[in-house]
Amino acid sequence: MATHSLEADYLIIGSGAVGMAFADVLLAETDASIIIADRHHKPGGHWNDAYSFVTLHQPSAYYGVNSRELSKGRKDEVGLNQGLHELASGAEVSAYFDQIMKHQFLPSGRVQYFPMCEYEGDGKFSSRMSDDTYEVKINKKTVDATYFKTSVPSTHTPSYTVADGVKMHPLNDLPNMEEKPSAYVVVGGGKTAIDACLWLLETGADPDDIRWIMPRDGWLIDRENTQPTEEFFTRTIGAQANQMEAIAGATSIENLFDRLEASGVLLRIDQSVRPQMYHGATISRDEISELRRIKNIIRLGRVKHIETDQIIFEQGALPSDADALYIDCSARAVPVTEQFPVFDGDLITCKPCEPFNRCFPAPLSPMWKPPATTKKRKTTSARLCRYPILTLTGLS
Repeated sequence: MATHSLEADYLIIGSGAVGMAFADVLLAETDASIIIADRHHKPGGHWNDAYSFVTLHQPSAYYGVNSRELSKGRKDEVGLNQGLHELASGAEVSAYFDQIMKHQFLPSGRVQYFPMCEYEGDGKFSSRMSDDTYEVKINKKTVDATYFKTSVPSTHTPSYTVADGVKMHPLNDLPNMEEKPSAYVVVGGGKTAIDACLWLLETGADPDDIRWIMPRDGWLIDRENTQPTEEFFTRTIGAQANQMEAIAGATSIENLFDRLEASGVLLRIDQSVRPQMYHGATISRDEISELRRIKNIIRLGRVKHIETDQIIFEQGALPSDADALYIDCSARAVPVTEQFPVFDGDLITCKPCEPFNRCFPAPLSPMWKPPATTKKRKTTSARLCRYPILTLTGLS
């Protein structure tokens, strides 16, 4: 076993979206040296484990690092997102982070990247491919960019049990089916389940063959309210104003969501069922219309156990059959985690400072004042909204 001694100003744990966004701003705004260690074989974090048909559910302009825009600046001309700004596919996002590492970070000479490594704490990490270990002398800060611990179907263990003989596929395997099951049983009520249902419908599945187990209905953001260009200014800023008015006038949480729906900020799939969760997923009205074609929606709480002939829920049981295919979509994208301070001595833990955008908090410092002078740079209005130009004084 070989132990290697390294030195850098910052050690960043994780090369997902958060770690990459943090490193990108350090490179642009400081002369710091950086070491990035990650357990995956390439940058992108959970995108390495995502299902093949996944896309962003927010416009691409709002995602990624500040120095290079992910979006191509175009709108979709076909499909269920038609007329709205493009949603990058998982493959596009993965390639985007890979290109940034290869053609921006590493050529700078200030970044060292160690994939396929496990962080052990105290500036130490080890290779998953050999017996090599690394000890880093950290001159400034360690940055934990793994706080969100994003959960995706391929790495998620369901909370319910499954009997032998039950046909269950992870979502990643869905495009590889070789024969039609008697029914497609989608387990979960969040954005992943929505993706699964839309993929089944778009690839020709009969909506009557889909059984959607919906433990809880969710409030959804109308994607038209989140568009980045001037063309949508009235709709997007209008939605922000409507949200503030709803908050100011609400008499209860329930009344707040009623007001948000009435003003067009939020949508729900079934008008007759009151949602019980709000996780910030966006959706187009065309996607809502498509999902409403599925009539067999099961609302008996969470699944507890699946047999070949029945499904047992928190609130009862329903018969099933051995030829049904179960698709687990119950992973929660950002699991509830233990709370830590963002700044704790020599450790920075990247945490959210606004809802739903995982890239935005990474580069922020506690010094919320603009620098006296800033370099002029080409950027879009959408990117200025995502990444205000801030000093990194608090990181030194």
